[in-house]
This record gives sequence, structure tokens and C-alpha cells, in this order.
Amino acid sequence: MTDVATEKPRRGRPPVSDEQRQRQRLDISRHAVRLFADQGVAATSGEQIAQAAGVSERTFWRYFPHKESCVEPLLTKMVDAFCGVLHDWPRELELIDHLREAYSPLLDAATDEDIEAVLAVVRLTHGERALRAAYLMLRERAENALGEVLAERAGLARDAIEVRVQAAAMSAVLKIATDDVATAAADGVTRETLEGHREQIATALRGLSRML
Repeated sequence: MTDVATEKPRRGRPPVSDEQRQRQRLDISRHAVRLFADQGVAATSGEQIAQAAGVSERTFWRYFPHKESCVEPLLTKMVDAFCGVLHDWPRELELIDHLREAYSPLLDAATDEDIEAVLAVVRLTHGERALRAAYLMLRERAENALGEVLAERAGLARDAIEVRVQAAAMSAVLKIATDDVATAAADGVTRETLEGHREQIATALRGLSRML
């Protein structure tokens, strides 16, 4: 008669889901931005960020290869919000009209706290080279998403020069408009500022489309 081995109960903490991991990375990102804004990037250590977020240093460094990469989760929310609106662009509408109707400035269903944090990051990138590198890398993601949509609309290859030029030009409009609204909101974010941001993007893209 063969003995049936009984399964031993698991010990330790249950595994963290991807959703929990993303929430924790975003929470760490919020704390990091506050510290960066208050005392500067150079004066802020990974240990300080971990303590502020209530996680161990080991967890912190597992999530982020260097402290400057802490801004990525917040900036990713901004980029993903725009890319999501872009992929839902109806064929019967011009892009400018679609953005006016569907684009929630900067973040989709964001809290005021997150909007202020993102704008703080954008302002910090003006003087912090490491943060600017992360910002521009994520902007490149938005440009790639824009190129995919434009290529599909025009029936062209994604690497066609017409598509790449238009995607790069539109991405530049978004970057400049975001830089402007971040500067304008240095003393506080208002709904009027954010609505002006959306209108600025729409007007600039309309002028750009005429030039192209």
C-alpha cells in the first residue's frame, strides 16, 4: 500500500499580486516626489523614501533600480491616460475634437493630490537631469503610441517617415503644453488651469495639422 504524502501548509506571507505591487510602487512614488520637492533629489536617500512609504529598504530597491526611477509610476499614469484616449479615437472625429471631448487633462480619474505630484515631477525635471531622462523616456512611449494610431488611420507603415514626423511633432506639442501647465500651477492647481491645458493642446495640434 502506497503512502499518500500530505501537502505541507505554506509558511510566510502570501505572494503579492501584480495589482498590489503596482499600488505599492505608486504609493512609494508619491512619497518620493514629496521628498524630492521638499529637499531635492541629491539630499534624498532611498532609505528616507522607504521609511516615508512604510516599506523596507529591500522592498524599495526591489521595485526601483535607483531612487530617480521612483517618479516613473506617477509619470506613467499621465502617459497612459493620454494613450488610452488616443486608442479610443473615433474615426468620424478629428483628433482635436476628440481630445476636447475625451481627454481628462494630465490624468484619467486622478486625485488632486496625484495631479499636483505629477506637475511637481515635471517642474523638477527642468533642473534634475536624472529625472528628466525618465520623463523623456516615457514621453517616447507616448510618441510610439501616437505613431501607431496615425499609421493605422493613414494606412501607412509605422516606420513611414510621414508617420514618424507627425508623431514626433504632436508629441512635442504635448510635452511643451505639459511643461507650461506645470509652471503655471507652481502656486497651486486649479480646474481652470487644467482645462486651459486641454484647450492649449487642441489649439496647438490644429495649427500643427494645418502646417503639416
